Amino acid sequence: MVLGLSGCPAGCQVPGNQPGLDVASPTVPVLWPPLEYDCPRASEPPSFDGNLDSGAWRRVPWTSPFLDIEGPVRPAPAWSTRAKMMWDDQRLYLGFELEEPDLWATYDQHDMVVFHENDIEVFIDPNGDGCEYYEIEVNVLGTVFDLFLHRPYRAGGPAEHGWDCEGLHVAIATDGTVNRPDDVDGGWVVELAVPWSALRLPTTHVDGRPWSLPPIAEHLRSVTPRVGDVWRINFSRVQWDLESDGRRYRKIPGRPEHNWTWTPQWEINMHVPSRWGYVRFLP
Repeated sequence: MVLGLSGCPAGCQVPGNQPGLDVASPTVPVLWPPLEYDCPRASEPPSFDGNLDSGAWRRVPWTSPFLDIEGPVRPAPAWSTRAKMMWDDQRLYLGFELEEPDLWATYDQHDMVVFHENDIEVFIDPNGDGCEYYEIEVNVLGTVFDLFLHRPYRAGGPAEHGWDCEGLHVAIATDGTVNRPDDVDGGWVVELAVPWSALRLPTTHVDGRPWSLPPIAEHLRSVTPRVGDVWRINFSRVQWDLESDGRRYRKIPGRPEHNWTWTPQWEINMHVPSRWGYVRFLP
């Protein structure tokens, strides 16, 4: 299904819910529709050198700066975050620039829950139905936590932590020193190349419902966008308030994380796909 920029589908259906009920709808008022982004075709793959203003990235537009996940009703983020997107027939390329005075991470094994520390997160719903979507999280060490969700958590989930984004390429560039509280850092740049072959959707639903765990391989197909297609995508930055003893960082006890997003969710919940941005694939 290709979405128009003026609206979104009714949402995925879950057994026991009334027909037509959008289980992914936000439960709070919103001040404006999801943001939009025209994603250009890449002239060539990026060089993954940490420079998002040169080479293949040079003519690619930036998103607007990230806001608080709840929108302007909350204080503006303390440090800037912005992103770029481009694509070709093999991959979606994503670049993030994060201002950060204290580069910090300790999670260094794949599929550790990196949002318990500072990270950047990507959410992708290829057909925009609010079901069967992907989440990829990365910290400043390049540690990846990737998962697949059959539907949003409040619609029953579940999340498959065993899904891996096969062929994902990650490059991290830092302006500063990681885990050194005795200096002031400038920030970090993340570049991702997400293969279309890693993103799959069901060919059919059973009785109009999303298929259940475990997924059946013959009911999955790879998805690759065509020129003019519109996907639902959003980004989130998780940021914790830190303190240090001069040698190491730790989260300040009792303080919740900050959540900064490209397009607001209007509530502290990234798993509301109907609030994700509209990304149109250009020639």
